[in-house]
Amino acid sequence: MSVTQPSPTDTALRRSIAATLLPGFVGTTLPAWLEERLRNGLGGVCVFGQNVESVAQLRELTDAIYAANPDAIVAIDEEGGDVTRLYYETGSPFPGNAVLGRLGDDAYTEAIARRVGEELHAAGVNLDFAPDVDINSNADNPVIGVRSFGSLPAVVAEQGAAWTRGLQSAGVAVCAKHFPGHGDTAADSHLELPVVELTLEELRERELEPFRAVIDAGARTVMTSHILLPRIDPDLPATFSRTIVEGLLRGELGFGGVVVTDALDMHGASGERGIPEAAVLALAAGCDLLCIGTENTDAQLAEIEDAIVAAVVEGRIAVTRIEEAAGRVLALAAAVRADGAAHEAASRGAGVIDPADVRRAVEAFDISEHASSWLRSHQGRYSVVRVDTVANIAIGEAPWGPFAEVAAEADATSAFAANPLVVFTEGDHPNLVLAAQSPVLVVGKDNHRHAFARAAIDRLRAERDVLVVDMGWPSDDRRYADIATFGASRLVGRALIELLDGEPGRTP
Repeated sequence: MSVTQPSPTDTALRRSIAATLLPGFVGTTLPAWLEERLRNGLGGVCVFGQNVESVAQLRELTDAIYAANPDAIVAIDEEGGDVTRLYYETGSPFPGNAVLGRLGDDAYTEAIARRVGEELHAAGVNLDFAPDVDINSNADNPVIGVRSFGSLPAVVAEQGAAWTRGLQSAGVAVCAKHFPGHGDTAADSHLELPVVELTLEELRERELEPFRAVIDAGARTVMTSHILLPRIDPDLPATFSRTIVEGLLRGELGFGGVVVTDALDMHGASGERGIPEAAVLALAAGCDLLCIGTENTDAQLAEIEDAIVAAVVEGRIAVTRIEEAAGRVLALAAAVRADGAAHEAASRGAGVIDPADVRRAVEAFDISEHASSWLRSHQGRYSVVRVDTVANIAIGEAPWGPFAEVAAEADATSAFAANPLVVFTEGDHPNLVLAAQSPVLVVGKDNHRHAFARAAIDRLRAERDVLVVDMGWPSDDRRYADIATFGASRLVGRALIELLDGEPGRTP
């Protein structure tokens, strides 16, 4: 019996393919080409920092998306900390995962996530690419760091489950990431393909524990990672591996929701094969919703659709696999629409920092005896050296730390803001740091990972009275972190300012 092959112009097939695609775009209003694709069944849109000017503007954008396709998924990367899209211009008013993990209060984590969800719901977003439930077991990890709840599986599992419950209680779906775990890497999958030499048993004992927890907590979606695990699948990264997607995630962990890919424009996915082929491989592996990238075009989506149609015609992907993926995405859209209708779109006000959260953030700081003595001795009077490193691509160029808070509040009353500032970047002459007069406060992120930052700090320490703050994930020996804040959101920046200014109840 012959089997009828689909035509490359098969309307039903193309509509099913469209339902699996989640592109980004350029601009703050809905482009005509994207509106037309949404009317023709495009799965949804991923919103990035460049698409957001304000919460009100974002709401107008999401309203336009839903007007074109009421079944659209509107996704965003809002982790409630260093990675923020809703507050890309000002910095996040939330503490971030590493701070929450150090506090270890799952009720507080759930409450923070609910507030994030309320703000997203009010803006019309129905899927959040969070929480990050990677275990940051490598202090040199360039892409996870403070995005993780911690380095212990039990902590990440407990906090990830709490975050899942909180966000989804506000009517926004969770997307837990990056399966099966991006924490034990020293490479950034945006730029290259990380290789993780873990066995299946090691994964089960550590990396998979948080994913089990968030799935048990009801996570509606899970995001795959572009990492190679050669002891499990020596040929294909996780996003393209049926062994990992269908075998581990669906089979062993029993996940029945939507599998979302990390962005396919990342080098770890498409660097050697191109985005259209990456889309084909991801669908064939069992992924359902394909995050395409940040600045996609109509022509690019047409090329991706054509590649998938060709793969179906060639027998590389079954039509039923495409229909299954599209069906899961549409079921997700229906579920989040029902969730959203059951929740009033209310928030305490976009970007508002709660003083109680500031106090909690200080509790999570690691403050050395040297730092305590230094702060008592200098009482807010010092030079500031800001160490600027190349931005983590996931975080982008969002304002960070106390500098974000000063810019947002224009707070001239802060002793920190009134002190002289030197900005030091890689490539600057080392003598620049010596322009800072003693005593000197150095503020950076992941100081130990950057040779130029280590050299600058060493030189300052040889000639000045120095206090070093690390607002990233510090090395285990804390050599370049007299104060470690475990995050650089605007909220954490305010907490650091209050500590430095010696406000009542904040002095070490």
